[in-house]
Amino acid sequence: MAHIVLEKVEKNFSGVTVIPPLDLEIEDGEFVVFVGPSGCGKSTLLRLIAGLEDVTDGTISINGKDSTSVPPAKRGLAMVFQSYALYPHMTVRKNIGFPLRMAKMDKSEQVRRVEQAAAVLNLTDYLDRRPSQLSGGQRQRVAIGRAIVREPAAFLFDEPLSNLDAALRVGMRLEISGLHKRLKTTMIYVTHDQVEAMTMADKIVVLHDGRIEQVGSPLELYRAPRNLFVAGFIGSPKMNFIEGTKAEKFGAHTIGIRSEHITPSPTEGLWKGQVGLSEHLGSDTFLHIQMEEHNDPITVRSGGDVDMHHGDTIYLTPDANYIYRFDDRGLRIT
Repeated sequence: MAHIVLEKVEKNFSGVTVIPPLDLEIEDGEFVVFVGPSGCGKSTLLRLIAGLEDVTDGTISINGKDSTSVPPAKRGLAMVFQSYALYPHMTVRKNIGFPLRMAKMDKSEQVRRVEQAAAVLNLTDYLDRRPSQLSGGQRQRVAIGRAIVREPAAFLFDEPLSNLDAALRVGMRLEISGLHKRLKTTMIYVTHDQVEAMTMADKIVVLHDGRIEQVGSPLELYRAPRNLFVAGFIGSPKMNFIEGTKAEKFGAHTIGIRSEHITPSPTEGLWKGQVGLSEHLGSDTFLHIQMEEHNDPITVRSGGDVDMHHGDTIYLTPDANYIYRFDDRGLRIT
């Protein structure tokens, strides 16, 4: 396993700072997810840890050793990319064992590691097939197997599920989480999908413009966001934000309230609005409400059998215990 520490790590490209100096500690055996919008620096940060990009300033330590200038192959890390990068002419067995052959490992040990990885990933029955004979999910498992056989100190995943369809993404998400539980190896996972972050991570690192906005467990970030950015990024649907006189009544520049903490009523409530779009998802219905004196629709989560339709007048009552208050800088008022 790997204990990874970043101290004042900075990255510049052609004089432009893309990662301002940051500090981060990743504990042995943790599943850490870097999440944020496109261009926030999460993949660049992963590549700095892997050694695929040079650090402009600062240090990266792996298991107590300064690894800032250590070549990627000697850091004891294995990276899995969104592109499977499998050799089409090789069988699954040969694809998984390729890094071991390049290292000129003993053949009996190669066989042991390949078969062990295949068993962990449910690929034993596919070892003699070629990539073209596999589904997208199976090919991604082969790519993960190629990393497993190296028995790395940590796995680095760079948006590994982005090329899969929705159903396969859910399945692979569960498989990778299960793999972490079995191997107990440090894993760092990059994604722009906050649902993946919430469901997989022990610890989430929220990035924005190269800066770390907040670090914490999924529930910590959901329940106690530090600022407007984290509050709006973590959670699906995202938190509702309200400014103006409605926010001022609660002593804030902006207030935030999640969809499940608003009670809709056809007859009475604190805020008045009109039903716009209704999304019926079976057990839940999401109502998008256009409120008076508020431009953006408010999303309300209700029961699947809610009897409200487009154009209906509706009243909303937020749960006062779950109203988040933010100042004019976007920082949460505690």
